[in-house]
Amino acid sequence: MSSDSLPVKPAVRHEVLPELVSFIEGLPEPHILFDRQYRIVAANAAYRAQFSPRGSVIGRTCYEVSHHFSVPCDQAGESCPLAQSRRSGQRERVLHLHHTPQGEAYVNIELVPLRDAQGQPVFYIEKMEPLPLARGMPARQGLIGTSSAFREMLALVARVAPSEASVLLLGESGTGKELVARAVHEGSPRGSKPWVVVDCASLTESLFESELFGHEKGAFTGAHMARAGLIEAASGGTLFLDEVGDIPLAMQVKLLRLLESGTYRRVGSTELRHADVRLVSATHRDLSALVAQGRFREDLYYRLSTFPIALPPLRERQGDIPLLATALLERVAPGRAMTLDRDAVQALARHPFPGNVRELRNVLERAVLLSDGDHITAATVARALSVGLLRRSAPQPPLPALSAPAPVGSGADRGRPPASLRAAEAQALRAALQAHPGSREALAATLGISVRTLYRKLKTLAPDGADPD
Repeated sequence: MSSDSLPVKPAVRHEVLPELVSFIEGLPEPHILFDRQYRIVAANAAYRAQFSPRGSVIGRTCYEVSHHFSVPCDQAGESCPLAQSRRSGQRERVLHLHHTPQGEAYVNIELVPLRDAQGQPVFYIEKMEPLPLARGMPARQGLIGTSSAFREMLALVARVAPSEASVLLLGESGTGKELVARAVHEGSPRGSKPWVVVDCASLTESLFESELFGHEKGAFTGAHMARAGLIEAASGGTLFLDEVGDIPLAMQVKLLRLLESGTYRRVGSTELRHADVRLVSATHRDLSALVAQGRFREDLYYRLSTFPIALPPLRERQGDIPLLATALLERVAPGRAMTLDRDAVQALARHPFPGNVRELRNVLERAVLLSDGDHITAATVARALSVGLLRRSAPQPPLPALSAPAPVGSGADRGRPPASLRAAEAQALRAALQAHPGSREALAATLGISVRTLYRKLKTLAPDGADPD
């Protein structure tokens, strides 16, 4: 008998134990219980209040309730914790964008399989933890986006936030590194404790040590009283070092000691103090290149980058521009109900935004100021973009050095080695004249000689004393 003709064994129907339903009902976080066919068989009060306050979800599939999908998540381009659990045989965690009565919201999901006596999973418990600082819709505060690049970054934030690991945020200027750092803080057990920001780029070497570690009275000129540092101010919470790549090399040693031992001393003190902070740092610089150049300590780099997260530039999340634009308009024009027409949104989507979200905000603020009404057109966006365009002069072609002759002339002379050093200099000078369209003063500055010297050399090229063209 072939395997195709074997009788199909009917699926065993498992009854839901009342004790299990009672267990999830008493949990404070939203929980649902569903079977292998994705059908919800129980939902606790926290879930009903947050995701389905007006109707029952029992008997409906989890993907239809949470995402309004007609097929399971993995068949609709989403990550599916149930499918992942079937492959791995263990609990799984994913970040999902859920539909709620208030709109789309990010939810951190943890799924646990429940097995029968034969060890086969028959039910699944799903716990949902909202991420309050991230939105899939326009909002006045927090991180906003639905693009795949944004969601991948946010999934890393959700995973590392509850831990004590040091986080290093890497990204171009204007990508929102401080917002992401704040999301890490808010998602941690330290979220209700102090949040202290250190702008490393604005601190000199001496000021950095005093600001970070504090100082004692009389430690230096002007220290009229003892002062606690930012490490003490952040005690129990999170210390955010912004632009950590700008920390002076001498101070990197002291920061490394803090990270390795958890201790520090105020300037002018011998007393050893213990730090209770979680460190999050950020930079737009290439730290690995700085390490190779000897400008950043390799050991400090590894201490800071326990969990690195790369923030995507805006050009890699163009699908988020409509959401971001709507939210930013509410922030830059809170008293006006400003809207963008479709052509205006398309004009924004075509712009590369080298300044990222910060540049987008500036463009929208200019567009609001340039608009008399409450509607922003594509023409207004184009004008706002042109007003803020960073003008860069066209790069000049490199000029050959006077000591490095270039082949000039034509026919048999082209490429022929010069007969003497004077002839080599003459060849290089002729090449420089041909390549430089500017004034003689500019040419002299480019060659690194005085104008008087340049004119003297030019005379040697023209025996009749005329200035050669």
